[in-house]
Amino acid sequence: MTQSRTFLTLAAVAALGVGLTGWAPPSVAQSNGSTGLAPAVSAPATTATPAAKAPKAKKARTPRAPGAGIEGRIKSLHEDLKITAAQEDQFNAMAQVMRDNGKAMAELGRKRRAAAKTMTAVDNLKTYEEISDAHTDGLKKLVPAFQKLYDSMSVEQKKTADTVFNQRVNRRVKATTSPSQPATPTKS
Repeated sequence: MTQSRTFLTLAAVAALGVGLTGWAPPSVAQSNGSTGLAPAVSAPATTATPAAKAPKAKKARTPRAPGAGIEGRIKSLHEDLKITAAQEDQFNAMAQVMRDNGKAMAELGRKRRAAAKTMTAVDNLKTYEEISDAHTDGLKKLVPAFQKLYDSMSVEQKKTADTVFNQRVNRRVKATTSPSQPATPTKS
């Protein structure tokens, strides 16, 4: 139950871009020496030999419209979902929740970075808990706002929304599934 709840939470966050751009869990963040907010694009690895060329980094493919973070995601969703004039109120309500969630996450990120050098392991876990709680709180606000918008959509818009959201989730699942694990559950 907990694993499926975690997956659903991450899927919804991934689909709606709740402000996680560049965020990494503490276990990953600590292994690379950061504070949980990884850079949006990692720098190519370098070697001690000055003549050695750094490997070319793959260009990150993002479905977002030009613009940074949440505003880019909002614009992209508006365009992809072909929001009509009649749907603007529902869309704007959902977009405002996304912005509010993003501000809350940004504040937690700033707080975490400011305390990074003096954090104990317990402090680290507490800040991770705060971030997780903020995700959950944000989703509790976002899901009903998106549900109202989704309910107002045409069949074609719903198909587009399902495709857009599933593509984002499937990319993240594929990226986190090891070669020995199936990407989808198998029926026994």
